[in-house]
Amino acid sequence: MIQQTLSQVKRRIEEADSITEEKKKELLDLFSRLQSEIEKLARTDQERAESIAGFTQTFAHEATRKEKIDHLHKLSFEGFVASVEGFETSHPKLVELVNSIFNSLSNLGI
Repeated sequence: MIQQTLSQVKRRIEEADSITEEKKKELLDLFSRLQSEIEKLARTDQERAESIAGFTQTFAHEATRKEKIDHLHKLSFEGFVASVEGFETSHPKLVELVNSIFNSLSNLGI
């Protein structure tokens, strides 16, 4: 289920018209690394890993929409960030990647 969800995220980014090819490549790299970290987490906490994957999917959907709905974008982002809260010590790379994704999307104005 996690693989399928994250594959949908990658496909969503690849198909986004609002993102340049260079930024798509950057985001796809970040999401690939995020996928690896989520899979590591799934070995010890499947439920939380699925939650993070789900929030990732929702956030990517809202971030790449042609017509943004501000309150949904904000809620999806807050859920995405909240899904990794508490992992700073046990999974620092996971938190670092979420921050990197946020920064990349912010730089795009998303």
